[in-house]
Amino acid sequence: QVQVVESGGGLVQAGGSQRLSCTASGRTLQVYAMAWFRQAPGKEREFVASIRWPGGSTVYADSVKGRFTISRSRAGNTVHLQLNGLRPEDTATYYCGVQRSGWGSSEGYKFWGQGTQVTVSS
Repeated sequence: QVQVVESGGGLVQAGGSQRLSCTASGRTLQVYAMAWFRQAPGKEREFVASIRWPGGSTVYADSVKGRFTISRSRAGNTVHLQLNGLRPEDTATYYCGVQRSGWGSSEGYKFWGQGTQVTVSS
């Protein structure tokens, strides 16, 4: 099985920055893609950004494009999310998802971490 652990959340003032990290592990894990999602109280979970392992291509939600940057470290199956120009509406629990290669790719983002809280004050 796969274990996913996020870190780096905290309280930050509007206009500030935060850097989140996520590491996936498993005895036979081969990552196809990793992504960040977020969920605010009373709202549905929404896609934030993703990165593909084979070529490193990235996709961003329109709401964060130009402010957030996703990157990967293939050794250790680690992904980072740099959050710049934070706004109060970015306040949410941020979750890391993992999509496996091979047959597991059909599962989508099947494995998730516990989430890390980002709170942006006015």
